[in-house]
Amino acid sequence: MLRNLFKGGNKKGIEQDAAPEVEQDAAPQKENWFDRLKSSLTKTRNRFISQLSGLLRVGRKIDEELMEEIEEILIQADVGVETTLTLMENVRETVKERGLGDSSELETVIKEEILNLLGEDAPLKLEGESPYTILVLGVNGAGKTTTIGKLASRFNTNGNRVLVAAGDTFRAAAEDQLAIWCERAGAELIRGGEKAEPASVVFDAVHAAKNREADVLIVDTAGRLHTKKPLMDELSKIGRVMGQAHSGAPHEVLLVIDGTVGQNALMQAKIFNEAVPITGVAITKLDGTAKGGIVLAVKAELGAPVKLIGIGEKLDDLRDFAGTDFVEALFAVEETAET
Repeated sequence: MLRNLFKGGNKKGIEQDAAPEVEQDAAPQKENWFDRLKSSLTKTRNRFISQLSGLLRVGRKIDEELMEEIEEILIQADVGVETTLTLMENVRETVKERGLGDSSELETVIKEEILNLLGEDAPLKLEGESPYTILVLGVNGAGKTTTIGKLASRFNTNGNRVLVAAGDTFRAAAEDQLAIWCERAGAELIRGGEKAEPASVVFDAVHAAKNREADVLIVDTAGRLHTKKPLMDELSKIGRVMGQAHSGAPHEVLLVIDGTVGQNALMQAKIFNEAVPITGVAITKLDGTAKGGIVLAVKAELGAPVKLIGIGEKLDDLRDFAGTDFVEALFAVEETAET
């Protein structure tokens, strides 16, 4: 909770996200991050890798029965049917090309093909027009506000002037929560009056960002069900208004999805993508799910890269997605205490 984040606490008593903690020692961050990533994927690894390891024992022949068993494990880890079929087709081709026959040789091939499926890393960067505009979308509870706060903190730490637009005008609590994160992150918040039209607030925020020579503008939007067409139409309008106010805006359309909902998140993503073409995805709460396979499905079926992953509430727990780190953490061997 952020109730005690500032002296005197949150007088309105609004339930907020957990207060981010900033690590002081920069030297061990990479090691600590990988350890946390590996730990966060424990549930997925237990569902996926532990079963896979049982199949890929030395001496078992690579045949179609084995391939089908691997497919079942991938689907159970929420990789999805379509993505699983694509992945395993590539695995079969590689096995044939290399003339492999023993199942113990398959793990390396599977890891390679997962990396090929993920493609090149696409970290979130500020480039091109200034201010660089980021439109953030997602359903309620996906972690949008937390993600915005962590991004604002990152940009501010890197010396950028950050403005945040409170585009969720339906709930006063949403603006209050965003205000707390902005103060914490050192960002300026642009908010409209009560029940102001979201597109109008965003339009004013874009001009404010230009006038104040901000480096980046992050636009929050109301959490909405992807099945509600009027609300999705509103997103399209916000995107158009941003483009009218600033050349090329929005420069990044970031969809935040909750990793714990698995394949449902993919369905959400596809419909959001129809309203405003998505350029990147942030997957949150990977530390609380056995459905980490959704990371593979998002890239393969949506086309937009996974740019950020979140594995906790600390500021340092939102990072640029690195495919190699993800795969190594997913396949990591659990250490056992010596007796």
